[in-house]
Amino acid sequence: MKVTGPTDPNVRRLIVALEKMAKAERAKIWKDISERLKKPRRNRVAVNLSRINRCTKDGDTVVVPGKVLGSGFLSHKLCIAALSFSEAAIEKTRSAGGECISISELMKRNPKGSDVKIIT
Repeated sequence: MKVTGPTDPNVRRLIVALEKMAKAERAKIWKDISERLKKPRRNRVAVNLSRINRCTKDGDTVVVPGKVLGSGFLSHKLCIAALSFSEAAIEKTRSAGGECISISELMKRNPKGSDVKIIT
């Protein structure tokens, strides 16, 4: 069976950008995220806000190489970068004082990837 990877052109562009950034900045986190995004869509993670809340503290920056879902709540301010968000997750994150951004936006803000947690 031939492995083809993601067919969505936006995801393919993101993977290429992640790999270029990993090589340019020598940041292993971007290579790790690109490898996770290369997996089939059915194997990508879907993380609830309750898990993110348990694994983080105030002011953290996290990456979810998949979708963030709105089950649960956030008790502190976070910056969450993900491939996609549910509307409930965006609303709850903003009401807690946090922000929801794309992975490419996080790469621009923090090219080295320092102090970024991957939540799976």
